[in-house]
Amino acid sequence: MDQDDNRSKMLARLAEVFSHHVPFHGVIGFEFEELGLDGCRLSFKSKPELIGNFIQKILHGGVTATALDVVGGAMAAVGMMEKYPDADEKELGQKLARIGTIDLRVDYVRPGRGESFYAKARLLRSGSKVAVVRMELHNEKDTLIALGTGTYMMG
Repeated sequence: MDQDDNRSKMLARLAEVFSHHVPFHGVIGFEFEELGLDGCRLSFKSKPELIGNFIQKILHGGVTATALDVVGGAMAAVGMMEKYPDADEKELGQKLARIGTIDLRVDYVRPGRGESFYAKARLLRSGSKVAVVRMELHNEKDTLIALGTGTYMMG
């Protein structure tokens, strides 16, 4: 298997883990649409369990923050994977298991109204110990709901 095939396999596995193996992510319904060095994007549909303001039907702020943190953490993981292109799945898995959020800043710019949402991220810096990622959350009409900046501890 060449390096590009291995990278594609690892990215697919990473998306699967982030979407389907973290129980809370499953409750929200995260699905990765894009996962690569150029950026990460996940989506989810609105449902009653995700509403914080039931009168105005606004997405709970904790769901917003979680979406930003998950897409940011995935982006940090991709950055780390790029630093170790020759690592095998076991070695990468051990490193990925140690990634954690150090700091997460969320700016809520509009109420979270919508039928579906997507969060996207881009890597600002990926060092040996810390990665910094910029994230956005939008609804299906491309209305910006929130901005985030995350700092992640690298494995």
